[in-house]
Amino acid sequence: MTVPVIEIRDLHKAYGPLEVLKGVNIVAPAGNVVSLIGSSGSGKSTLLRCANLLENSQQGDVLFCGDPVRWKGAGHARQPADKAQMIRIRTNLSMVFQQFNLWAHMTILQNVMEAPVTVLRRDRAEAEAAARGYLDKVGIGDKCDAYPAMLSGGQQQRAAIARALCMEPKALLFDEPTSALDPELEQEVVRVIKSLAEEGRTMLIVTHDMRLAADVSDHVVFLHQGRIEEEGAPEALFGNPQTERLQGFLSATVAA
Repeated sequence: MTVPVIEIRDLHKAYGPLEVLKGVNIVAPAGNVVSLIGSSGSGKSTLLRCANLLENSQQGDVLFCGDPVRWKGAGHARQPADKAQMIRIRTNLSMVFQQFNLWAHMTILQNVMEAPVTVLRRDRAEAEAAARGYLDKVGIGDKCDAYPAMLSGGQQQRAAIARALCMEPKALLFDEPTSALDPELEQEVVRVIKSLAEEGRTMLIVTHDMRLAADVSDHVVFLHQGRIEEEGAPEALFGNPQTERLQGFLSATVAA
């Protein structure tokens, strides 16, 4: 059996006395898209940040390609014990944030090629060629010399996706990639995500867009108050929700 790219077992995460994740299990096999849905405060984004070690969990296991994260300390003092392993995981799980996080003083091309050059020590000419290729892929190859402030929100998010792709990661993590965009610009980004899903990219997506989750996912997870309330194939989850909480959530989403 193929080892999953990301596996999370019995994950617990708290901020002080506030328990945000209460024993969550997630598996993202290679080539699969797993979407996390749920109300604000359900723990979706926290789970994503724990997966690539931007946040430290207090209990449970995080495995990358079958290799468990090694920890030191316990409880709120727990942190990764192996810095090289942490860097390897972060560079292989590229995150696309809600607010783009592009460097304002760099051109779009410089933004996309910066991490491969400085973090992965790639040859600058090779990194530039790859960056131009990924910018073409997301449909903004003509914006290489523009600065972020000169681009629309949809174009900036597509640049952020190109930047993530340029790291040649094992998986892409999307944290509400369309929620900061108006509906027209949102569709630009949705098209790019759909094309990546069709290529067989491994992705973990936190989204409020139920149509996107239904269209691109192999597996959908509904989180409620830090626990998995229901999960399954999108056609089952959206077509025949089993729990009252998911039924209510989907009804409210459609009504909105």
